[in-house]
Amino acid sequence: MTATKPLDDPDDRRRRKARRTRDALATAACDLFLEQGPAATTVEAIADRADVTRRTFSRYFTGKEEAALDFVRRDGDRINALLRARPAAEPPLLAYRAAVRDWLTDRRDPPWHTRPRMRALLALVDTEPALFAAYQRIRVDAQEESVRIVAARLGTDALGDVRPAAVVDAAAGVLVAALRLWARGGEHHPGAGDLAALVERAYDALTDQVAAATAHSTTEE
Repeated sequence: MTATKPLDDPDDRRRRKARRTRDALATAACDLFLEQGPAATTVEAIADRADVTRRTFSRYFTGKEEAALDFVRRDGDRINALLRARPAAEPPLLAYRAAVRDWLTDRRDPPWHTRPRMRALLALVDTEPALFAAYQRIRVDAQEESVRIVAARLGTDALGDVRPAAVVDAAAGVLVAALRLWARGGEHHPGAGDLAALVERAYDALTDQVAAATAHSTTEE
């Protein structure tokens, strides 16, 4: 007979409470960054806005920039989870693209960019060095995990085989390029309003260029 957890399991309650606290801190950091700028925002102000202590903040984040970009980290984790779930026979580049599409079109747990003011936050990344550095760390951590996932799919060594890193750098680079265009384009920029459609066009551009380069190389031979 299989044991089941009680409906009001204490571990589940703790996890839900921790998630709410983390989200409250991340939201407070994002709002304060956009209201008064990163330089004027302190960890104490973020904790106060989220109605928690400074010590509680430190249990979740090492700095204010990490807190403001926590939604980016969370969605990087989601993309990797979706990548792991893709069919084993699917080519890695297509698998990564499909994982990104699933993330962008998930209506049950919408991606971070659909939250209010996220476009403004991403645009701020390019103008604030400390925020840009935090964004890069989050992105690199997510991509390193993606490389390990792709290496496992290919049955190879991520350190000795260049293919996993090449695939991930190309696929993730397309996503980053689309996100930056979306953030810089503004709400009314033609073609930049729908991020999911913009990402699809960006991946089409990559595959078109790969096909053209392959055809050119074959012709030269």
